Amino acid sequence: MKIPEKIVLIDQELGSRYPSPKSELHYTTPFQLLVATMLAAQATDKRVNVVTAELFKRCPDAESMSGMELDALKEIIRSINYYNNKAKNILAASSMLVKSYDGEVPRTREELESLPGVGRKTANIILSNAFGQPVMAVDTHVHRVSNRIGLAKTGSPRDTEDALLAIIPEEMVINFHHYLVLHGRYTCKARKPLCSDCPIVPACDYPEKSA
Repeated sequence: MKIPEKIVLIDQELGSRYPSPKSELHYTTPFQLLVATMLAAQATDKRVNVVTAELFKRCPDAESMSGMELDALKEIIRSINYYNNKAKNILAASSMLVKSYDGEVPRTREELESLPGVGRKTANIILSNAFGQPVMAVDTHVHRVSNRIGLAKTGSPRDTEDALLAIIPEEMVINFHHYLVLHGRYTCKARKPLCSDCPIVPACDYPEKSA
């Protein structure tokens, strides 16, 4: 199946399975999405949502977060992997937002990546989910699924990002990101892909597929 046909099939089938797809992180503002995304590295969205339910009650914005004591923040997020470094980065990023951006999350990748603890993937997640920009955030799910299906043949997330943006129509990029994340999380799993429950098997090039 050619790439354009794959894209059409994926859009139809995963669009049907995941109508109105969105991030599974809980947030109400770009700042809260930023913090939740920083916490989500090497952690599940489910665990992050438990932690941020308490955290955002106490510190819903950059100003309140920047005034929090480091030890207090660590105590709230200690069930998250690498909570020590994440706490330091969250406080530093919050302070920078207050000092340099009037407490608001910036809308460019360059500015976002200038924040402590924010790399390209996190910046892309904010640009896409908070501001509706057609960028492709590539996590392990997106990278794995894209290569299994044959949308990309790449060795790094950065190359996968470029490959996907080159073939996916701009107006479809945001939804496609969610399709690939959700498909990788619930169906095309790393160790045991659920091929028998996969609606896009005809588009898949994975040699070990079982359907």
